[in-house]
Amino acid sequence: MAFLLWILAVILVIAGIIQLFKRNILWGVVLIIVGFAVGPGGYSIFHN
Repeated sequence: MAFLLWILAVILVIAGIIQLFKRNILWGVVLIIVGFAVGPGGYSIFHN
């Protein structure tokens, strides 16, 4: 499960960075924050 969350978090952060390069600042920041919230390391919304 942790591996799948890690993969999802990486995809979200990469998508956020791509959006930042496309000058979609708000959408890029939202994707990066959601990626950090989903990821198993550090802060995670799925961690007790």
